Amino acid sequence: MPAFKIKADRDQLTVDKLTGRFGPGSFTHERLYDTLCFTVPKEHIHDVLAFLRDELDFNFLTSLCGMHFPGLELELGAVYFLHSMRNGHRIRVKTHVSLAEAKLPTVTDLWPTANWMERETWDFFGIHFTGHPNLKRILNLEDFAAFPMRKD
Repeated sequence: MPAFKIKADRDQLTVDKLTGRFGPGSFTHERLYDTLCFTVPKEHIHDVLAFLRDELDFNFLTSLCGMHFPGLELELGAVYFLHSMRNGHRIRVKTHVSLAEAKLPTVTDLWPTANWMERETWDFFGIHFTGHPNLKRILNLEDFAAFPMRKD
């Protein structure tokens, strides 16, 4: 079977399983640069990521980073890059937050490697990860008042 067909089948299976578990209106999805990308409301992000890890074998958090889109209502966000090593399948999961409510739940309980990635996202974008075991700046000075990757 051609590789693109296998990838399309895995993508559709992932969409179907998430829809079956969380409902048809609980997320959106699109293909960006040949990678399936889900956008999930912040209220459900931890549950969706736990489901992807535990039920669909996305056991490796490749990367986590912040994003900033000035002028939008939900101008901050985080992107989680997940990889199922067993299935050779990669996806992205995004969530957005407002500048006033820049908080997301930590995923260090799912992937301990998220520790440094969440600290970096806090340090550069100002997104607070609730429940993080040691959320402090790692590259900027502790008393630095700004978040350098914001476009403001």
